[in-house]
Amino acid sequence: MKKNLWLTCFLAMSCVLTPLSLSYAASKQPVDLVYPYLDSANSRWFFFDSASLPFGMVNLNPDTEIGGAWGSGYRYHSNDIKGISHVHAWQLSGLSVMPLSSTRPVAEIKNDYYSPFSHDSEIVKPGYHKFSLDRYKIDVELTATTRVGFHRYHYAPNAPQQVLFNLGGKLGPSELGHAEANQVAPNAVAGYITNLPTYRRTRPTKVYYYAEFDKDIARLDSYRGEHVFPAVSGINGLDAGLLIELSHDAKPLLMKVGISYVSVENAKANIDAELSTWHFDKTKEAALTEWNTWLEKITVKGGSEQQQRRFYTDLWHALQGRRIISDANGQYVDQTGIDPVIKQLPLNEKGVPLFNHHNSDSFWGAQWTIATLWPLVYPSVASDFTNSLLTYYKDGSMIPRGPSGGNYTYVMTGASSTPFIVSNYMKGIRDFDVETAYNGLTYNHSDKGIMAKAGYEHYTKTGGGMRHYLEKGYIPFPLPPEESSYGNHRRGPGQTLENAYQDFTLAQFANALGKENDYQYFLKRSQNYRNVFDPESGFMRPRNVDGTWQTPFDPYQYENGFVESNPAQGTWFVPHDIKGLAELMGGEAVLIERLDRDFLVAEKQGFTSGTAHADETIESLRRAPINYGNQPSMQTAFIFSAAGAPWKTQKWSRRVVDAVYSHLSPERGYNGDEDQGLMGALAVLMKIGLFQLTGGVEQDPIYYIGSPIFDEITLSLDNDYFTGKQFTIKTLDNGPDNVFVESATLNGEPLNRAYLLHSEITNGGELVLQMSSTPNPSWR
Repeated sequence: MKKNLWLTCFLAMSCVLTPLSLSYAASKQPVDLVYPYLDSANSRWFFFDSASLPFGMVNLNPDTEIGGAWGSGYRYHSNDIKGISHVHAWQLSGLSVMPLSSTRPVAEIKNDYYSPFSHDSEIVKPGYHKFSLDRYKIDVELTATTRVGFHRYHYAPNAPQQVLFNLGGKLGPSELGHAEANQVAPNAVAGYITNLPTYRRTRPTKVYYYAEFDKDIARLDSYRGEHVFPAVSGINGLDAGLLIELSHDAKPLLMKVGISYVSVENAKANIDAELSTWHFDKTKEAALTEWNTWLEKITVKGGSEQQQRRFYTDLWHALQGRRIISDANGQYVDQTGIDPVIKQLPLNEKGVPLFNHHNSDSFWGAQWTIATLWPLVYPSVASDFTNSLLTYYKDGSMIPRGPSGGNYTYVMTGASSTPFIVSNYMKGIRDFDVETAYNGLTYNHSDKGIMAKAGYEHYTKTGGGMRHYLEKGYIPFPLPPEESSYGNHRRGPGQTLENAYQDFTLAQFANALGKENDYQYFLKRSQNYRNVFDPESGFMRPRNVDGTWQTPFDPYQYENGFVESNPAQGTWFVPHDIKGLAELMGGEAVLIERLDRDFLVAEKQGFTSGTAHADETIESLRRAPINYGNQPSMQTAFIFSAAGAPWKTQKWSRRVVDAVYSHLSPERGYNGDEDQGLMGALAVLMKIGLFQLTGGVEQDPIYYIGSPIFDEITLSLDNDYFTGKQFTIKTLDNGPDNVFVESATLNGEPLNRAYLLHSEITNGGELVLQMSSTPNPSWR
């Protein structure tokens, strides 16, 4: 595999600032513009991030709430620090530690150790977090490499220096089971915690750790349940913990914690590979520099300071959440079978892994977000994730749509990884086993594959409704009783639309590979969306098993046959055939008029179902025709372009950005469910004015041009994959009212269409958009 930014930054840890980034840093570096508190008042376990690197195995930050996957982690308005955890991942948590300075016995401490803190003295940046534990008068600093958390604790003079390892109880999405901690050196302890199975992740998952101090350990006290064990060398069992007291001196205490899903030995080896020194400040600066390197792949000029800050905050969110689970040596745990098995990723001639293995929340909705952003700006990331997904296929016979801890979770519905992999191939990212990928995707689209499984359907293959989809061309809602008790998100017409779109993307892959019979087969299946369109109501509508329409029918009833949406929103989910959808509706003019009305209605509600994902439980907020706070309808503004009215795309996409993705506060951010970079990536794409309605699966993928909010946007292109050095988008006379494209030139020549081809961008060049306050219907 080619040497690239991904491998350089994550495996060699040797990123440096380029001349371009140095000149930009002279004014304001992107890492200084990121606002980590965004939406943190509504945070969930894996949402907030601070002391970590892009996609890092370690994502180290304090927890103010620790119970449950939702409403946990770092919540801005919660007042107490309850621990500092090393893993905040999809369905996984990791070692929680807490620096203390107390003379109380461990029997009291274990039930009472939380500390208040204040945002006034807090510093949070990508790769760094500093705060004070007021109860103990300890100043805490955190930073990280990819697989190692680095702590620095400043204790009060002559005060005890202690660290509590809390190994049990509830931590985020997981109940913690059997754990172990042992002193393994004069200055080190090691062991593991166990994430017990959850509804979504059905196999227990161990997280091993090796914690090393720059001072010797003076004493260990421990507990298990209500029992206390003073002056020990270790502890194991359920609901256990370890209070470590360090030799006292006036210097701050440093602690390095290596993490591994494989073994204690690998946790230590990760420290040896990534953090062999004790230079905290150098490590912190390296983390900030690395984030700058990634964020500076897109540079922007113009707009307000708030717009620039929010833009880099969105881009930062698009580069985190989907965590590495393989070690520096390339070992990982395969949990797709009954028993965990340690396996090895392929290595290059220098013994460096060719790619990383990953956890990931669902790729549901990724076709409009990370599947566009990553291949264009970070193609090595897209390659990395593709190879990781194929590793799951080789291990467990299915390409996942959201794995956790080396295990399938079957999160959401459909075969959402298909557009991602196909899009990568079409964009020239082909450093993976293409035939294996094709075989895995076609299996997924069968009645034996992942398309046959509804959300979290671990042991059966009926909730996906594939028997009906293949026989009838649609999935009933509800399913027959004998098939309707397995899995979540059993939403027939919504699943039908998803499957049809994903079949279209697989058809394009088959066509590109010269598999004509498969191409025709999946292309025919992609028209199944027509089978759930009711011409009488004008909506996509649930059908019963016998083919009759659901009666009575309410198109604004939430999850009435549509996953995390309503039929009104779901009706627009035909991204691969807008002309066909227009035909069903009575023509493109009718479609445009109707979609315009939907936007007018949605605008009154801010284009979302409330200002947080939890608001979707409020009935009145659910009854919206468009919701940009969740994935199912976030393509709608660009349907106008596909239907021949790009000026309406320009109008409504800019208004959505202003209303939904422009706030900069702990209370407002994504006005819904961010889902590990999906909404962050969407906001980035809308703000630079590039969007792929089909997910980019054409032979030379199409990017519709929206309404960029900046005067100049420069994409630095990866020369391991693309021929151009950079692509620049310039807007003339841009402003809050000048949202329409009057005319355009590409490399100095008139561009008389409202889209770009992938090759036109990746060959490098310049797009200039003349903006206006009035639409130009002739530019299309």
